Amino acid sequence: MRKRHSRLSERIIEKLIEAAGVASVVFVVLIFAFLLRDALPVLKGQSLWQLLTGQVWRPISEPPLFGYLPLIAGSALCTFGAVVIAIPLGLACAAYLAEVAQPVVRDVLKPTVELLAAIPSVVLGFLGLAVLGPALKWGAVSLSHIITRPEWLHNGLDMPTGQSALAGAIILAFMALPTIVTVSEDALAAVPRAFRENSLALGATKWQTICGVVFPAASSGLIAAVMLGVGRAIGETMTVLMVTGNSPVMPDLAIAYFRPVRTMTATIAAEMGETAQYGEHYHALFMLGLVLLVITFCVNMVADAAIRRSAVAGAS
Repeated sequence: MRKRHSRLSERIIEKLIEAAGVASVVFVVLIFAFLLRDALPVLKGQSLWQLLTGQVWRPISEPPLFGYLPLIAGSALCTFGAVVIAIPLGLACAAYLAEVAQPVVRDVLKPTVELLAAIPSVVLGFLGLAVLGPALKWGAVSLSHIITRPEWLHNGLDMPTGQSALAGAIILAFMALPTIVTVSEDALAAVPRAFRENSLALGATKWQTICGVVFPAASSGLIAAVMLGVGRAIGETMTVLMVTGNSPVMPDLAIAYFRPVRTMTATIAAEMGETAQYGEHYHALFMLGLVLLVITFCVNMVADAAIRRSAVAGAS
């Protein structure tokens, strides 16, 4: 009787897990279909290629111009800057927590890092607007007085406002750090202790063991941590809306991080509430959301392929 009851419980749990997996796929398909339904009408006025390569975003001009390229470039700048800052700091912090820190220190630091993820994005936006922006402006202006050559760098450092792509990148890096640190630390802690002991027994130092043995063994988990951090940076809205300056113009790559930009998410959040429903601007914003969804999907696909490749390499 107990065996029969146990088997029945297992089947029910298996079916529930299977239903949850199918439901997640169905939800993603429905979201894609919903975006596609309200995005396609914008193609009557402009082709998809014109939308993706257009460099002017003027939704209220006559005729309206919906160039996505400045918005895509703004998102790319902020995300790339955040990744460059967050990945080294996150992996270094995870290595310290997993391999170096004493248990007492780890028990204090790890919950503190995880607690950072609970800070609302609007609070971080306020901090960026009131503290980070003015600090960046003062630092850049001070540096411009020191660096007088070349001329383009001198002019670029003369920031008109602290609200810039650099401010957005720094705040996004701070928001991505807890995810990267937590997942990376778990991945490093899951590496069998025998790997470390064998490396140390062969004469390797502790840092050589961490870099040459532990990190490669945990590579799939580290890649997942980095991709989760990237996903957090790409999809963030309120923070970049507050600190990047919201200027929908094509950035000059030489001084792009010292100038205001506008991201795709900030554009949707700022304009969706003020546009006429089912108008051309409305459909253009839905198409922009669809483009963002496709970009996020591609990032996840690349991450999944990298994790699978790393797992196969580790198994072999």
